Formats: sequence, C-alpha cells, structure tokens
Amino acid sequence: MMSKAVEIFEVGPRDGLQNEPAFISSEDKIALTQALAGAGLRRIECASFVSPKWVPQMADAAQVVEGVTPGAAQLYALAPNNRGLQAALATPVGGLCVFIAATEGFSRANTNISLAGAVERVQDVIATFRAEAPEGVRLRGYISCVTECPYDGPVAPSEVARLAELLHGAGCDEISLGDTIGTAYPEQVARMLEAVVRVVPAEALAGHYHDTAGRALANIDVSLDYGLRIFDASIAGLGGCPYAPGAKGNVDTELVYAHLIARGYDISGAPDRAGLAQAARLARKILGRTEGAIDAI
Repeated sequence: MMSKAVEIFEVGPRDGLQNEPAFISSEDKIALTQALAGAGLRRIECASFVSPKWVPQMADAAQVVEGVTPGAAQLYALAPNNRGLQAALATPVGGLCVFIAATEGFSRANTNISLAGAVERVQDVIATFRAEAPEGVRLRGYISCVTECPYDGPVAPSEVARLAELLHGAGCDEISLGDTIGTAYPEQVARMLEAVVRVVPAEALAGHYHDTAGRALANIDVSLDYGLRIFDASIAGLGGCPYAPGAKGNVDTELVYAHLIARGYDISGAPDRAGLAQAARLARKILGRTEGAIDAI
C-alpha cells in the first residue's frame, strides 16, 4: 500500500518571480519566503545564482538567502554552473538545484548549449557539489520538457528516463520532472513515468506541472498512481518560462493543497490554508496584481 504522505515543494520565490520585468526588492522576496515558511511549507526554492546579465531579477540571490530567518524552512537555490554553485555554497542554503532539458531545441534556447554540452556541464557541477558541499546540503535535479518541447515536439519517454537515470546516478537526491509548456495529457505523463520509474525510484522523483491547459491536477493524480509523493507548486500560480511560449505558470500552491487534502493525503509540514492564502495575497500585492489577475500571466 502506497504512502498517503505527500510534500509540496514551493518554487514561487524563484521560478515564480525570476521573469518579472520590474525588479522586486530583496525585502519583498524575503517577506514572501518568510510568509511561505510561516504557512508550513518545509522546502522553498527562493533564489537562483545566475549571471545578472541573463536573469536580472535574481541579482540579489545571496541577500535573499541570507535574509530569511534561519530554520524557517529549508531553502533551495538554483545553480546552473560551477560559478553559481560556489556562490550558493557561500550562503546558508539547505539545497542546490541543477537543471537540464530533455531536448536539443529547448537546451539551445534556454542555455545556448547543445544537449550533449548541457549533460557534460551538469555532470561537472554535480561532481563539484559532491566534493565541496557541506554535509546535509541536498541536491535536486530538474528535467525540462519531459513530455513535449515547444521547439522539437513530442519527447520520447526513453530519453527522459535516460537523463533521470544519469542525474540520479551522478548524485542527485531528487529529480523533478517538468511539463514546462503545461500542455501534457495524463496519458503522456503516464507513458513518461512508466519509463522513468524503471530506472529511478519513485520516492526520488517530483512532479513539476505547469497549468497552461488546466491539466496539472490530473497529471498530479497520475503521478500519485506511480508512487510520486513530491509536487512542485508556485504561490498564486506565479511564473512561466520565456523559452516556453504560452506557458502561463506553475500550478497554484493553494490548488494543489486543496486537491491533495480532498483526496485524503497528508501534507508534510502541515501547511494551513489560511497561511497559504495570506502568502498568496502578499505575492499579488508585491506584484501589484489584484485577486484573479494571476490568470493573465
């Protein structure tokens, strides 16, 4: 019998905010992260240690990580290369994230590097992490476009499985599988997971589903059937990807929470609905949006 314990991994402060055109202050980013931690979310991705030239919104990554009250939650940050990794490890992060795309087209659009080059780079970053990261810091790997790519079309489940096995074998504690353009059908997710769980344990996998076509919750349901118990979500549905046309954002944390509770699952950290609603209001206030305006992202 599969466990009824699940976890929501919050990505709003990083994935949700990184593409906002107007710079959001460090104080506001810290306040949002604190609100999410106060709501009971145990793990929060709050920063990205990338070049400010490419992602200006994340220029204050170190200030944000260092500004959150220690112990409020386990903070994660994205590190695309060794320079970012070194900068992140100089802060009190609890987890680092690396990423790779499942297709040639998205890899070149997103990072200006071939898929083979991206594989080589991520392996190098993981090797450095394993050699230099303090004990207790966890490593998370992202795979983008696990069912379909905006440039290359449908993605073979075997390719996703190959990359997931590579990341897991290299040292990632957890691998998040991303429906980056948010158009996957449950049947596509099932075919992908059928291949992936053969090579990586389900407990080491997370589902990262954008809700562009309104099927994120259905894809979570399929993932639950395959044994996944970790799901990424973004408060107020914030986010999107500039290299995935039409992808309006990650699935809303409040929607995922309500859906999992309705299905009888126990959510790690016991986040409360009132706290999540308060964090969502803060997110909208920070971005100058009114209730419901998030749908237009």
